Amino acid sequence: MKHYFTRLEEAIKNNWERPALGNFRGELFTFGEFATQIEKFHIFFEAIGLKKGDKVALCAKNSARWGVTFFAANTYEAVVVPILADFHPDSVNNLVDHSESIILLTDTDIWSKLDIKKMPTIKAVISSSDFSLLYAADESITKINEQIDTLFAEKHPEGYTAADVSFPTGNDKNLAIINYTSGTTSAPKGVMLRYECISANVEFGQNWLPSFPEDKIVSMLPMAHMYGMMFELIYPLCGGVSIYYLGKTPTPALLLGAMAEVKPYLVITVPLVMEKIFKSKVAPVINKPAMKVICAIPGLNQIIFKKIRTTLLNAFGGNVRSIIMGGAALNPDVEKWFKRFKLPYTVGYGMTEAAPLLAYEDWHDFVPKSCGKAINFVSVRIDSEDPYKNVGEIQAKGVSLMSGYYKNEEATAAAFTEDGWMRTGDLGLLDKDGNIFIKGRSKNMILSANGQNIYPEEIEAVVNNQPYVVESVVVNRGARLVALVYLDAAKANEEGTDLELHKSIIMTEVNKSMPAYSKLNLVEYVAEPFEKTPKMSIKRFMYK
Repeated sequence: MKHYFTRLEEAIKNNWERPALGNFRGELFTFGEFATQIEKFHIFFEAIGLKKGDKVALCAKNSARWGVTFFAANTYEAVVVPILADFHPDSVNNLVDHSESIILLTDTDIWSKLDIKKMPTIKAVISSSDFSLLYAADESITKINEQIDTLFAEKHPEGYTAADVSFPTGNDKNLAIINYTSGTTSAPKGVMLRYECISANVEFGQNWLPSFPEDKIVSMLPMAHMYGMMFELIYPLCGGVSIYYLGKTPTPALLLGAMAEVKPYLVITVPLVMEKIFKSKVAPVINKPAMKVICAIPGLNQIIFKKIRTTLLNAFGGNVRSIIMGGAALNPDVEKWFKRFKLPYTVGYGMTEAAPLLAYEDWHDFVPKSCGKAINFVSVRIDSEDPYKNVGEIQAKGVSLMSGYYKNEEATAAAFTEDGWMRTGDLGLLDKDGNIFIKGRSKNMILSANGQNIYPEEIEAVVNNQPYVVESVVVNRGARLVALVYLDAAKANEEGTDLELHKSIIMTEVNKSMPAYSKLNLVEYVAEPFEKTPKMSIKRFMYK
């Protein structure tokens, strides 16, 4: 297996003058400029005493400089700790502290909301907007930062060239990334991923979806999540691809406008986005009475389907070789039509703990309702007497799987079986060809339209702290978060509470402490307590 640093080094040397990372219609770094910035960071890290294996936290909005700062720390062999920019400031403080990070790279506006006293291990805070120094624990760090250009010139008196680029290998088993799965403040779960976990995903990507220097991609998923980080940054950049960031969550018009201009070779998204495009662009056409008749006529319908396929692919710029969805199941009705159109789509399966890919299949051979087959670096089994008929937990083993959760032995022990297989928490079946079919989620995570992970329990914990609330369940209805709330109505009435007004009070108070992507859109009351299991857990599947 080829180290991804080797691939990255080759990509830099072979594409020195070509675009590497850019903000859509904004700042752009060539591969040469990208490598030069990395070298300056390395000089700074070494001068302030950062050691290999020390932690560097990265909490910033998506941008070209996010990618630069990530690889600067990563290739220095520091452990990168990506943290979602949308996390509540208290959560960011907590995770930086929990990870024992030495350096924090962040946006200026995020930094203004953080409390350095709650991050005692931090020696320096660097702006991911312009690489300026926002904070230094002592004056020597400030002086080093002021001398970076001088130190760089002393080390490279004849200039920095492609021949100077050299990244370390032989570190496959070492820790590379700690990726926190949520912003919770109690017993955080920081997924520990080794360099070989990353290399395996990159190798699989380049084998199955080879990229070339002339290729481009539009990045819209959160970089602090492994899905976006791996397949919209690490894997494509290692193939010499030019990456363009959209920054904040784009409107459909901005997204399609960027796609039309950039003309990406690959679209990485979540099913909800494709379902919205289908419902807004395709469904109104095929649901017309005359079109329904044509779609039922063999031969003639193929002409229509081909035209629809071309229209959809042109909406993404016309160069798309594959559309990959992940994180949730695709609506079966939409999937049926995509197959009829011969749209080059596939639905993969992964999780942070697998860095992130567990299963995939090329769109030509993809079986509808499945999520592909186990990738070649992973073995998958179903914890069932008959994995072809009886649903069981999906379990995995392989070189790309995590080492465990950082400083959380209890969660690590619970994540693995006695014989070393990782419990995914998902339920599924296999077919005779090895295709995996997810039948349910034992985990309750909600995936937003822009790829953010939403953990309903975290929202419910805040809802349940509001006056008169006995218990609650947060559900997802058409990309809207709804809190179903069971109140102590008798007590509220005794105290003369306006229950309708109280709904808005609950929502306002809860949303104050929630990141933008997990704010409530609606509060509804339920008349009876929620149905429970024998263990007194709420039967979530009953509530939608």
